[in-house]
Amino acid sequence: MPTTDPALLAQLADLFAARDRANMQPTIDALLEVFAEHPDDPNVLYEVGGAYDTAGQEETAAGYYERALEAGLDGDTLRRCLLQYGSTLRNLDRFDDSLAVLDRALALFPESESVRVWHALSLHAAGRSDAAVAELMEVAADGIRTPDLQRYEAAIRGNAAYLREVDAGR
Repeated sequence: MPTTDPALLAQLADLFAARDRANMQPTIDALLEVFAEHPDDPNVLYEVGGAYDTAGQEETAAGYYERALEAGLDGDTLRRCLLQYGSTLRNLDRFDDSLAVLDRALALFPESESVRVWHALSLHAAGRSDAAVAELMEVAADGIRTPDLQRYEAAIRGNAAYLREVDAGR
């Protein structure tokens, strides 16, 4: 897969930085102009999907995310696309699909707190609250390194393990 031209990446970053989350249409229009020139570029596809997603047009966003993934994203952009696509699928009530995408993200980026949190959110949306709470407890135990929380780390991890067992038994 060819690498996205650095000038194009800079143009995409500028469009992203200038967006107005309350009025995404100008950003969508600008990105669609870039898309017309670069219809197969994975980073362009990802950014167009993200703009539609922010605008609340999840069905449209999902199609762009799928195409971006097929076109060969990598690195941090791949992580962000998988997270956002998984979140979009959750918003579309496609919970199994959401979890499958986020499971892939977890396999590729196991240390990503954001992926873990969105995975927990999709578990909750899918009716798996025990697993969701377990995941969030583990994120807290792994990432909040204060004396107050570390004092209870073994108990937090033990309770998280118990909740995962409850979830597995359902």
